[in-house]
Amino acid sequence: MSTIDKKSPDGVRPGESANMADVEKMGSPPGDNILAVAEGEDILALQDLDPALNMKMHLVNNAIDEIGWTTYHWKLFVLNGFGYGVDSLILLLQSVISTQAFWEFGEKGYSAGLTVAVYVGMLTGAIFWGMGADIIGRKWAFNISLFICSASAIVAGAAPNWPSLGFFIALVGFGGGGNLILDTTVFLEYLPSNKQWVLTLMACWWGLGQAITGFIAWGFLVPTQWNCASADDCPKASNWGWRYTMFTAGALVFVMSVLRITIIRLKETPKYLLGVGEDAELVEALQALAAKYNRPCSLTLEKLKACGTIQSAHSKNRVSLGELTVHLKGLFGTRKIGLSTCLIWFSWTLIGLAYPLFYVFLNQYLKSRGATTGISTYDTWRNYALTNVSGIFGPVIAGWMCNQRLLGRKYTMTIGALITMAFFFAYTAVHTPAQNVGFSCAIGVCLNIYYGTLYAYTPEVLPSAHRATGNGIAVACNRVMGIISAAVGTSANTGTTAPIYVCAALFAGLAIISVIFPFEPYGRRSS
Repeated sequence: MSTIDKKSPDGVRPGESANMADVEKMGSPPGDNILAVAEGEDILALQDLDPALNMKMHLVNNAIDEIGWTTYHWKLFVLNGFGYGVDSLILLLQSVISTQAFWEFGEKGYSAGLTVAVYVGMLTGAIFWGMGADIIGRKWAFNISLFICSASAIVAGAAPNWPSLGFFIALVGFGGGGNLILDTTVFLEYLPSNKQWVLTLMACWWGLGQAITGFIAWGFLVPTQWNCASADDCPKASNWGWRYTMFTAGALVFVMSVLRITIIRLKETPKYLLGVGEDAELVEALQALAAKYNRPCSLTLEKLKACGTIQSAHSKNRVSLGELTVHLKGLFGTRKIGLSTCLIWFSWTLIGLAYPLFYVFLNQYLKSRGATTGISTYDTWRNYALTNVSGIFGPVIAGWMCNQRLLGRKYTMTIGALITMAFFFAYTAVHTPAQNVGFSCAIGVCLNIYYGTLYAYTPEVLPSAHRATGNGIAVACNRVMGIISAAVGTSANTGTTAPIYVCAALFAGLAIISVIFPFEPYGRRSS
């Protein structure tokens, strides 16, 4: 009953998901001619994974579309956006403090240790919180992960030695990296279909997080009274700049975590409740949201019950190896979904190597090619902030592009990847500080057109019951390559153009993959 093979008298088109009909027909049992014209097309409805799940998902999507965009969604956009910003903030935070911290007590440590630590933390956080959110729910993972990040950042600022600093930086990554999975998942599962493009726009918070890091570093790592001039004489008393940076960033993230609890007061997402069979709680949550903002909502418990029982979302024992197996298998439920999952994970792997590898090699490459980069510390951090501010505009452009019928998500990513590739090749001609800043800003914009769209596309095309798991593994693939890039950057020969050409070639590969993605979310609703 989930699919109509040919057009019926009721007007359902071939391949459309069967929709439980009008309220007055809900008294009939399933299969008794109670179909109605579908209000919208769900991305995975034709995959026939679970007929009951397909029909219930369709009804829930109809209800969310009925309610539409509300003030609650604005709150989610801002406070979930904080999580995007935190992810980029902590990724750069360790890099901006690493030199000063290593000078203070890193003579026995690995100079790239903080980079490895944050990527290991973000790797484990993505997997743990991704799978955990599909098991225990989005709400708890959403709130706890950001708090862990903030507390760890503050404690890291008081670290007494290099190993302890690395440990707490890893915890910062564990909380922040896991939170990123929940930001997109939670926001998407409340979005009406005509506003799903906003998920791409939300990546502008990524650039804002980078910019905040740059401004904090500009304020605390420039003054000579707070920072050592060299590693030869760098006691703690004259090297508080990096600690102030950590304290400030940690306090900012803590404020964000408190605002989430006090302003949003997030309830469990409708699509998670659907997967675990909490139909009554789901209806109550959507009806309450509709009543608060004076919006219609025709979803009833009777409609959901008439669709039958969902079989595919969870195992009998939610805390078991079988539960994890269900979520992993659900990402390969059909050949088309399996292909989509593999291509997504491969894309995250490639950009996870290209993005950090470029920035690891960049300064060494410019010096080896004779580029003039000898500017003051003040100018260095000013340029760093400007480059990161430019990254805000990439997702804004991407948000507009992906909502155009001729482009959609796939071709927005393709264009973003190709333009970024071109600027990477052009970077080989950089010889002055002005050129360096200009090309860095251009890459910041274009790269985030691709990256921001990929962040949004990933949860859009994953099955709802397994969305956080698939998203978490995708981001984990990205973090693995970040660890590799850190290791390569400390041992490889950086005096050639090869690394930059490799990065450009990787973006050419990303453009090709974007074209062959099997799903296009434009005009369709996430399942």
